[in-house]
Amino acid sequence: MIVRRAASLAMLLVVVAASSGCGIDTWQGLNSLPLPGTQGGGPGSFVIQAEMPDVNNIQPNSRVRVGDATVGHITKIELEGWHALVTMRLDGDVDLPDNAIATIGLTSILGSQHIELSAPADTPPQGRLHAGSRIPLSHAGAYPTVEQTLAAVSTVLNGGGLAQVQDITEAFSTAFRGREEDLRSLIGQLDTFAGNVNDQTDDIIAATDSLNRLTGVLAANRPVLDQALKTVPEALAVLNNERDNLVQAADQLGKFSNLVVSSVGQSKANLIKELKDIGPVLESLANAGPSMTRALSLIPTFPFPNETIENWQRGDYANMTAVVDLTLSRIDQGLFTGTRWEGNLTELEMQWGRTIGQFPSPYTKSNPLVAPYNFDQGP
Repeated sequence: MIVRRAASLAMLLVVVAASSGCGIDTWQGLNSLPLPGTQGGGPGSFVIQAEMPDVNNIQPNSRVRVGDATVGHITKIELEGWHALVTMRLDGDVDLPDNAIATIGLTSILGSQHIELSAPADTPPQGRLHAGSRIPLSHAGAYPTVEQTLAAVSTVLNGGGLAQVQDITEAFSTAFRGREEDLRSLIGQLDTFAGNVNDQTDDIIAATDSLNRLTGVLAANRPVLDQALKTVPEALAVLNNERDNLVQAADQLGKFSNLVVSSVGQSKANLIKELKDIGPVLESLANAGPSMTRALSLIPTFPFPNETIENWQRGDYANMTAVVDLTLSRIDQGLFTGTRWEGNLTELEMQWGRTIGQFPSPYTKSNPLVAPYNFDQGP
C-alpha cells in the first residue's frame, strides 16, 4: 500500500514537472494546471483578454459566464501596469459584440467568483468578439462583494444614525399631536406655493437670464467699476469734510423756503389779479400769431413777399414790373401809420383836393365821404 502511494506521488511530480516544462511560468497550486471538464476547450474555441481594475479573489480556471450560462474559463491572470490582465478561453458559439463589458460577480452569496460578459447597455453593439479581442479597462468593472455589502450595512446600522429614527419619529409625533388641522393647512399652503412657483418658472428663468446679462455687463465694465470704487471713498471723505457747510446750506434753504411761502401768501391776491390781467394780452398775442408768422416770413425778403418770390425769381435772373405810388396819402399810410406824424401828409393832400374819394387811408376812417370839409382845401 505504501509503495502504491509513493508511486502515485512520484507520478504526480512527473506530471507537474512535465507541465512546468510545457509553458507554466510559476507554480500556483492546482489552479495553475488546466482542469478537465471546463468550458471553452471544445472545437472552435478562442482566446480573448480583458483588462480588469481588480480581480479580488478570482483564480485561474474560474468560470466565464454569459447570463446564467457558463461559456468558458480563465486561463491566466497577470499584472500589467496598475491593473490585471485576464486571459479567457471561450466556446466557439459565443456571440457577443466586440465592445462587450467584463464584470466580476458572485455565483452565489457564499459561492465562488466568476467573470460575466455582456453586451453594452448605453451604447450600440459594434462588431463581434473574436480570437485576440481585448476588452479595455473602461469596459470592465465588478459587482459589490459580500464584504462590501456587509460593511455598508454595518455603517448604516452602527454609525449611520439608524438608532435615532425612533427618537426622531417620537419627536415629530409629539410636535404634531393636536395640530393635525394646522399640519394639513400647512401642506395645502405648501402645495399652493409650489404650484405658484411652477407657474412662474418662465419668469424666474427670464429673471435669471437678465441677471446673467447684467453680470456680463458688470464684468465687461470692471475697470470702470474699480475706478469708481476707488473714487467713491475720496468723494465721501470730501462730503464728510463739508458736512457743516452742507448742514448750514440746508438750514438756509429752509429759511429761504419759508420766506418764499410767506411772500407768496402775502402777494397771492395781487398775483392772481396780474395773471387775470395778463390773460387778454396773451390771448391777443395768440390771435395775432398767424399775422406775426406772415410778417416774420416777409422780413428776410422785404419788400418782396416770400410766398411769391419764386414766381419771378428763376435761377440767375428775375423779371419785375413795378408801380411806384409816391402820393402823400400812400406814403403816410405805408410809413407813418402809428406814429406821431400819422395823418399829416394825408391832411395836406386833402387840402389840395387830391385824396378824398380816391385813396382811403386810416386818417379818413372807414368812409372818406364823411371826412370834414375845409373851405380852403381847394376846388
